[in-house]
Order: sequence, then structure tokens, then C-alpha cells
Amino acid sequence: MINSEWRRLIAEQENFKETVMSEHREDLVNQPSHYARYVIEPIEFIMRNNFEMWRGNCTKYVARAGFKLYEGKSQVESEIIDIKKNIRYSQMRINQLEGKDKL
Repeated sequence: MINSEWRRLIAEQENFKETVMSEHREDLVNQPSHYARYVIEPIEFIMRNNFEMWRGNCTKYVARAGFKLYEGKSQVESEIIDIKKNIRYSQMRINQLEGKDKL
């Protein structure tokens, strides 16, 4: 279940990147606007502090919540999506700590 969900998320991310790259001229790879507002990008902070994947993803989603717009979504809807992603990764970590089979 987790592997299939992971593959789905990766495909979704690739489709999103292709769509956004064709629509915008900003450098979405090296300096996306939803991260460029910070003195240090979340990925650099995450890597310099050796965060685990779940902790890094939580940091990333919280940092961009309200700043990254999803296609067809309002700013509020987009912010809610990123907050829910943070909650999902946090819940997965809780499930892991509690020894549950389903993360």
C-alpha cells in the first residue's frame, strides 16, 4: 500500500512540475518563489541539520504553506493542502513510533 501510494505521489509531482514549468518562467528548480522569501531555503536547513525524511517534509510543507499555489486552487485551499500534508507526515511518524503496521 505504501509503495503504491509513494509511486502515485512521485507521478503526481512529476506531472505537476511539467505543467508548472511550461506555464511559468520563474526558476522553479533552483529558486522557486515560495521558498526564495527565506534567508535560507528549507531544503538547505533540512540538509544541514540532517533531518529525517518525515521531519524534512514537515518543515518543507509548513514553510511553503500559504505561499505555493496549486493549479485550480485558491491561496486558502493551497495553504490547507500543505498543512494537511504536514499533518499526514506527522501522523505517519506517530504510527511508526507506536509500532503500527500501517504508517
